[in-house]
Amino acid sequence: MFVSCSTLCFADRPLEAALRQIAELEFNKFDLALVEGGPHLSPSEVATDPDAALHQLRRGPSLSPSALDLDFGSVDTETLQKRFEAICRFSKLLTVAVLTIPAAPIDTPLEREIERLSELARVANREGLVLSVRTHRETLTSDPSVALTLCQSVPGLGITLDPSHYVLGPHAGKNYDDLFPYVQNLHFRDTGKNPGEEQVRVGQGKVDYARIVTILERHGYNRSLTVALINHGTCSFDVEVEVRKMKLLLESLI
Repeated sequence: MFVSCSTLCFADRPLEAALRQIAELEFNKFDLALVEGGPHLSPSEVATDPDAALHQLRRGPSLSPSALDLDFGSVDTETLQKRFEAICRFSKLLTVAVLTIPAAPIDTPLEREIERLSELARVANREGLVLSVRTHRETLTSDPSVALTLCQSVPGLGITLDPSHYVLGPHAGKNYDDLFPYVQNLHFRDTGKNPGEEQVRVGQGKVDYARIVTILERHGYNRSLTVALINHGTCSFDVEVEVRKMKLLLESLI
């Protein structure tokens, strides 16, 4: 296992500056967020001009991407398919194997989501990549049992586990241990159990980092533990300080 940092930790600044800050905090790897309408690169930009996207990344410090965190926004099925195929090619150029996408909204019929993910997973698997869905309280993966069904129903599908959404969400406190064999990436921030505590200072929340890392070790997990505080400039605490604290905490557990 190794510790990496999401570019969304520094979403309040340009991508090159975010990467430099990640390097200054002595990370060797970063989780690259490609969000449509987001602060840095978007999937549509990468699909249209991958060379320009590569140039942006290479202008920054010498860091290696550990995974891609994708959000295509609201697009039709054909556009999603084309952009996802382009992102797969881009991922191979970066030698990145894990692609994380959000699951469908919480009220989506399960059969429809299985069909959508199956098609995307086929594309990823064909390219030698791993498709992973993010756990999130506003999507189908808000319920660990539904997330498990998705992984069991879609060949090759993995989980990007964000335990915060099982601390504060509609299924808060529900056991999610059955998901660990499918985990391909981890997104860590500390979270409390009360509304408004989606992100709190490290140690003030309820995420049990030691327990999670212990279970991951038991399952032979050897990928990233990603520091993933989301900062668009509105955090009530010093994000740089908290990212450093989270990095030191996770490194002490591996």
